[in-house]
Amino acid sequence: MVLHRILLLVTLTLTTMVNLYGGEDIVADHVATYGALFYQSYGSSGQYTFEFDGDEEFYVDLQKKETIWRLPGLSKFGDFDPQGGLTEIATGKYNLDIFIKSPDYTPATNDVPEVTVFTKSPVTPTQPNTLICLVDNIFPPVINITWLVNGHSVTEGVSETSFLTKIDHAFLKISYLTFIPSDDDVYDCKVEHWGLEEPLLKHWELEIPAPMSELTETVVCALGLTVGLVGIMVGTIFIIQGLRSNGAPRQQGPL
Repeated sequence: MVLHRILLLVTLTLTTMVNLYGGEDIVADHVATYGALFYQSYGSSGQYTFEFDGDEEFYVDLQKKETIWRLPGLSKFGDFDPQGGLTEIATGKYNLDIFIKSPDYTPATNDVPEVTVFTKSPVTPTQPNTLICLVDNIFPPVINITWLVNGHSVTEGVSETSFLTKIDHAFLKISYLTFIPSDDDVYDCKVEHWGLEEPLLKHWELEIPAPMSELTETVVCALGLTVGLVGIMVGTIFIIQGLRSNGAPRQQGPL
């Protein structure tokens, strides 16, 4: 598969200074990516997003031609005309068609993605939680991420981000699965990408400490009893020695 793509990032670094209760100023740098777009020849696909500190604010749905906010409440603080994203994508497509014809333009190569699975919060059996499948080092941005429960594909309770940009021009994508932890279920995040020879399964299951066997319990009890007896004997010896020292006759000096 020969893939060509064009990527355009417009970034703005913001430096904010916060003064708490008249104290020393705290300087913090934040990076906002305004207009992170890519367009690629595979399936004539592309993406247009706005990001802040690596988190997606919104993206433009190229099929529905509307702005989709990552968190619905964010739309109260701003607005974005999706036509702006559609125009940028069209420009990217036009430029890519020109670059492909250039003899110096090389097709994209496939990187091997890195996959990590973890929970959103500490696990308590029977308490709702969220499994997070973080897929890093994605290039090119063409990937399938699915969840398996006991070997069967599930779609209920599943959501994911769009492709998040990185400074090394690779991408990051996160998939979520809401679930109720149970020691009867086994979970896998399945990742399919051109950089993998076969689909990658990242495993997660609830780990409950195995109960001690009767022999182990007997040994532990015996060790505890032995340590206790030794402590009592040592303490008794020190007490006896102390009594002897206090009760020993004192040698009188010359008159």
